[in-house]
Amino acid sequence: MKKVAVVFNGGTISMKVDPRIQAAVPTLSGDEILHMVTGIEEHAEIESSTFSSLPGPHMTPEKMMELSKYVRKLLKREEICGVVVTHGTDTLEETAYFLDLTIKSEKPVVVTGSMRNSSELGYDGPANLAASICTVISQEAKNKGVMVCLNDELHCASEVTKSHTMHLNTFQTPEFGPIGIIDSNRAIFYRDALKKQHINTDEIEPNVDLIKAVAGMDGKLIDFCVERGCKGLVVEGMGRGNIPPKMAEAVERAIKKGVAVVLVSRCFKGRVMDSYGYPGGGKMLRNMGVIFGDDLPGQKARIKLILALGKTSNIEEVRELFEKDLY
Repeated sequence: MKKVAVVFNGGTISMKVDPRIQAAVPTLSGDEILHMVTGIEEHAEIESSTFSSLPGPHMTPEKMMELSKYVRKLLKREEICGVVVTHGTDTLEETAYFLDLTIKSEKPVVVTGSMRNSSELGYDGPANLAASICTVISQEAKNKGVMVCLNDELHCASEVTKSHTMHLNTFQTPEFGPIGIIDSNRAIFYRDALKKQHINTDEIEPNVDLIKAVAGMDGKLIDFCVERGCKGLVVEGMGRGNIPPKMAEAVERAIKKGVAVVLVSRCFKGRVMDSYGYPGGGKMLRNMGVIFGDDLPGQKARIKLILALGKTSNIEEVRELFEKDLY
């Protein structure tokens, strides 16, 4: 029987409602959650450990790196066939992408959580955990990179996003759909990950900010971030990758001061391109040295930039990590 390491890392899956404050708080231990996954011992041997009991919004890039190193150690053990990590859903896609970029192993890693806490009817934590374990023990799950598993669907960490504040099927891949499903305790895959990338670093540059472009926006927020010493900046532009002209002026000032600026779109489908030549258009931004972030959403582009700047301070090397074979 295959051995699976389950790493408990907080989130709604470990919460129940505190009657005193009438709100969900971290309460359940890993063993208590596993006890609800009835019959799993017939499918896999489980080794559980607790990394943290953090709610999703409390996760930081520093903690993500600690978690990555923790998971990598588990994957090096011959008897471990793969790892399941529980996580709060608010930042789950960011941590999953961080792990995907920093872990290089044929063994599967699956990140899961729950949308309902254990005090609610229809608590989905045990079912998601069971499906994740069934994925890890699948031979077909090898070399798929880090995956996200909730609601009996499997998504690539590089593609998935949280799409709804409360639905059980909140995790979606808008452009391509799930990589597979769990059916009758078995992982079934329909495709491979479209893009795989590894950033070989144990260091991060957490001083990276994210700003979203809106109509009529000027450059004061960008100037503020630069004045406060940010090393990298992700701009969620409009449409194909365009921003208001006053904002573009601030981007140019930031680049001249050595800040790495990455452009993505606030649209949840499609990639950025230097299609427009007016002030603030993609062509102008590319000419001034902006790095194009393909189809990444802002939160994932920030994770990638945090790692890229941890690996190198050379802007052209950072550009290569984002743009290679894409532009």
